[in-house]
Amino acid sequence: MDNTQRMISLLGRLRKQMNGAVAESMTRGGERYGLNYGVSIATIREIVAAEEADYAFAKYLYQQQVRELKLAACHLAPPADVDIHEFPFWSRGIINSELAEELAFALLSKIYDINSLMGIWTTESNELVAYAALMAASRNERTTTEVAFIAVENAVRANPESRHIANGVIALICYVASRDCSVKVGLPVLLERLQSSPIKDYIVEELSWRLELEL
Repeated sequence: MDNTQRMISLLGRLRKQMNGAVAESMTRGGERYGLNYGVSIATIREIVAAEEADYAFAKYLYQQQVRELKLAACHLAPPADVDIHEFPFWSRGIINSELAEELAFALLSKIYDINSLMGIWTTESNELVAYAALMAASRNERTTTEVAFIAVENAVRANPESRHIANGVIALICYVASRDCSVKVGLPVLLERLQSSPIKDYIVEELSWRLELEL
């Protein structure tokens, strides 16, 4: 089968699980797509697990204006195929927080060049792109503390009023702190460099109790 035939077959299985009430509630909540069948993410993951990983097919699905296909694409792309040259393709498709989170969880958290992704995406004024990078790095075993600190500063500077960025920063700092004991020593200096704002206050408050630190 070509990509179109494979897509039709996959979409047929997904549509059998459609939930109109969920789709409607997501639309009201701001998670907008061209088409949305309201299939749960858990169900999408289960259905896609039966598919063979295929980078070209994943990119084809990601370009469709259908929620379930975009989310499925995040699971079908082999992480090894996502390098610095492919970053622009994936960033262009991030249209809401749900997709940013699933892309981070299913694909970007497993790529090799996570530090380059952080370095590029966290300078973006598009908060969802930066958020995806922060959340991906908060799960990727190749994330380094040095680059994580730079990424945090860049992301907050580019999006100083974003709660998404704040949550991504908190997840990333907690992750690197769990793997590197020097994080708690350098964290006060990093936080001091962030410009004063309600978002900074929120970050400091959350990290204080999560890391059990006086900040």
